[in-house]
Amino acid sequence: MGRIDVLVNNAGSLVVRKPFAEVSDEFWQQVMDVNLNSAFWVTRAVVPHMIARKSGVIVNVSSIAARNGGGPGAIPYTAAKAAMTGFTKGLSRELIAHGIRVNAVNPGVILTPFHETFTTEQRMQAMVAMIPQGRAGTAEEISGVIAFLASDAASHMVGESVEVNGGMWMD
Repeated sequence: MGRIDVLVNNAGSLVVRKPFAEVSDEFWQQVMDVNLNSAFWVTRAVVPHMIARKSGVIVNVSSIAARNGGGPGAIPYTAAKAAMTGFTKGLSRELIAHGIRVNAVNPGVILTPFHETFTTEQRMQAMVAMIPQGRAGTAEEISGVIAFLASDAASHMVGESVEVNGGMWMD
């Protein structure tokens, strides 16, 4: 199929909201596999090809949950996304010497099936009320930032986590 120039690790799911006291080892592992380990496995498969070419871009999609602790019943997801931030920084330090840039995007409340599945209407309204911009974001706003990070316009960005959340989290 040719070469891979850009890898976007965008898997993400709570699986279900579950209080911490009800989190089994199996459930913890399932959430880690979806949100963190999948990125590890795919990245491990792609990186040797990027190293051989001395170029490539990896964009990891994390979450505002990595910064603010997430919502109720989301501790495994929050932990996985926080680990994604560390994964991004570690990869960026190691891979930049091979011409591979690694960055992350941390979406806030975005209108996607994720929230349709895991967030009640009441909770969604409460979260949106906390966004200074006054609205949830869109998938297109996230994909635009990912496209920027993958472009030459971001050629000097390495190891960054870009917050895209309407001002909900400012760092």
